[in-house]
Amino acid sequence: QVQLVESGGGTVHPGGSLRLSCTASGSEFSFIRYAVAWFRQAPGKEREFVAAISQRTGSSPIANSVKGRFTIAKDSAKNTLILQMSSLKPEDTAVYYCAAARGIIMSQLRFHSGYNYWGQGTQVTVSS
Repeated sequence: QVQLVESGGGTVHPGGSLRLSCTASGSEFSFIRYAVAWFRQAPGKEREFVAAISQRTGSSPIANSVKGRFTIAKDSAKNTLILQMSSLKPEDTAVYYCAAARGIIMSQLRFHSGYNYWGQGTQVTVSS
């Protein structure tokens, strides 16, 4: 079993920054074995891919809507996944979830159906 706990959400003005963290626990978890990702879901909308890190190659695809503004990173020593968000826009408002999956292939990284472990989510609100 893998447990994921997000933190770092909050309310920020447009143009501001936030840093989300997701700490993974469980005896079998490691970034070598598990792909990890961030998704988000706004009210009335489907869950949307934000960014991921592959367990196989370490490559990190990112959604076009956040490219150049968001950065995904990992701290292997702390089993922590990070999403650094800058130049935030009102349309970034959503609940942000981290997710993990073992054995997921590269072409499936952007699809939430491929992940079997999820955090509880953290709210990010961008408003003036």
